[in-house]
Amino acid sequence: MTDKMVERFLRYVKIDTQSQEGVEDRYPSTEKQKDLLKLLVEELKDLGLKDAAMDEFGYVMATYPSNLSPDESAKVPTIGLISHVDTSPEVSGANVKPIIHENYQGDDIVLPGDPSQILRFNENPSLKNHIGHDIITSDGTTLLGADNKAGITEIMTLLEYLNDHPEIKHGTLRIGFTPDEEVGNGTKFFDVKKFAADYAYTVDGETVGEIENETFNAAAATFTVHGINVHPGYAKNKLVNAIKIVSDIIMELNSDPAPETTEKREGYLHPYVLEGGVEKASVKYLIRDFEKAGMDEKAERLKSVSALMAERYPKARIELEIKDSYQNMKVKLDEDPRVVEYALEAVSRAGIEPQLQLIRGGTDGARLCFMGLLTPNIFTGGHNFHGKLEWIAVQAMEEAVDTLVQLVQIWVEKSLEK
Repeated sequence: MTDKMVERFLRYVKIDTQSQEGVEDRYPSTEKQKDLLKLLVEELKDLGLKDAAMDEFGYVMATYPSNLSPDESAKVPTIGLISHVDTSPEVSGANVKPIIHENYQGDDIVLPGDPSQILRFNENPSLKNHIGHDIITSDGTTLLGADNKAGITEIMTLLEYLNDHPEIKHGTLRIGFTPDEEVGNGTKFFDVKKFAADYAYTVDGETVGEIENETFNAAAATFTVHGINVHPGYAKNKLVNAIKIVSDIIMELNSDPAPETTEKREGYLHPYVLEGGVEKASVKYLIRDFEKAGMDEKAERLKSVSALMAERYPKARIELEIKDSYQNMKVKLDEDPRVVEYALEAVSRAGIEPQLQLIRGGTDGARLCFMGLLTPNIFTGGHNFHGKLEWIAVQAMEEAVDTLVQLVQIWVEKSLEK
């Protein structure tokens, strides 16, 4: 089963599924995501999920039937397992060349496609937990795509394992593969009623053993500056340089909490896209905080900077747009603690120390919770997502699959013992 799992993962990461920021006129944001989605439909059918299909938006849904008696099945909730196919827009996902570093012994790993990309042991403390394991990386010229093709692989491996082990009792499982999670739109057209799960889990986390029940609140802000472009030779008292104004905005916010200066429950403002010219320039910021009050405070901070720039540069036109992305899912998950408790127990039964964690980021589950489907997040075993130093251990993926095997059994046991 491990060899099949690895082969499946390597096949998936070689398919370019990078999503694209700022696309409003089509969904998914990139057609190439459907290359993997279509393949998954066929592979699900090959595993016996006869109703596997992709809808007009690219969502793939399928049913893995219960192997319980009708009376027992009626008592066991339908459980959804969800992963996203897209990879981050920040680093190329094209022509991924995965490399397996067998029997890792704690050395620094130099990625051969770009020797400047070095996975250093002393900068990646999680590596010490994988001595003797088989580490998968890219060649250093792209990201790997473990986020979230590891999650997809682990779900598919679970289904294959259940096929091979009919003695394992499970209720009805609903499988969902989604596009555009990395650009904040993974659930934009997700039909919770059609998915028809009672509870769900995204398999989209990182470190082995972690169950995540809390996310940032998230919003995105865009400063757009309209300047005045004049021939530079005759520009005195006429030219208004939008590039300089945007740089002034960035410097004004430079001392505010940022990703590189915060940890744990601390929120931040993060400039992540900068573009434009003299006549028009823009900068996009991520707004993140675990508390609603912190989000409001940061929004007001951006508004005050916008007002300051308007005063400082009266000839320019400065626009600020703030859009909410998702909310902290813990508020909803606390309404029915079982969904998290059973996941933690599954980790423990897999022989792993369970860790309840918050996500310094987001997941499709955050929005799904507020759409009526309680959806915490389960680890995949990956690390350094969204970068060229992304990595995952084969043995961590095995542990994720084992956790899912335990989870489907726990839902049966707990539901039938009532």
